[in-house]
Amino acid sequence: MPNQIETLDHVFHALADPTRRAVLQQLSRGDASISELAKPHKMALPSFLQHIQVLEESGLVRSKKVGRVRTCKMEPKALSKAEAWIHRQQAIWEGRLDRMEAYLDDLQGKERRRAKTK
Repeated sequence: MPNQIETLDHVFHALADPTRRAVLQQLSRGDASISELAKPHKMALPSFLQHIQVLEESGLVRSKKVGRVRTCKMEPKALSKAEAWIHRQQAIWEGRLDRMEAYLDDLQGKERRRAKTK
């Protein structure tokens, strides 16, 4: 379990940055070289490579070097782990809100019954 939490921490850390989210959006359209991915971002290549490194460490991206060109590919499996966590949290909170709504409905019903008896 601690390893899963650490993996989620890396994924959410990677997703927290708008540059990295933009890279993932680019990669959702297909594999791309580092230079293709860096082109729309106004930063030095070493800075951009740090973003790629974070994405690789999170498991969201995998890169492969052929000759002098490093190509990146999106790994959606890491996203599905984050999605599953979010869905579990959503189910927990929806259950809590449903119970609170039922409790409040019950309180209102008791108040109405009291008001009728007075």
